[in-house]
Amino acid sequence: MRLRWFPFGLAMLLAAAGLTGGLHPAAADDHDDKRHDAVRRAVEAGEIRSLADIIADVRDKLPGDIAGVEIEREKGRWLYEFRVIDKRGRLFEVYIDARDGTIQRVKEK
Repeated sequence: MRLRWFPFGLAMLLAAAGLTGGLHPAAADDHDDKRHDAVRRAVEAGEIRSLADIIADVRDKLPGDIAGVEIEREKGRWLYEFRVIDKRGRLFEVYIDARDGTIQRVKEK
């Protein structure tokens, strides 16, 4: 499987920054910093695995190429949300537990 680094890198920057639409720029900066810090602390504390580790473990299990990644907190746990495009051009969202790297669900968009 081949990673598309430019879109992937751009998506990682956006995900790490936690960019969201509709917020006032000053409020967005505060929110972004807090989210980024929370993710960094979780990785450093061993609560979640780094994105590099997760990709290494799940790369061969994904239904296509990674087009983007976000991280979110859902019901008290961290999930990596991978956007994946298969060879036929179908888009999937793959949710992966950030703590143990297990695929939680796959949803075709």
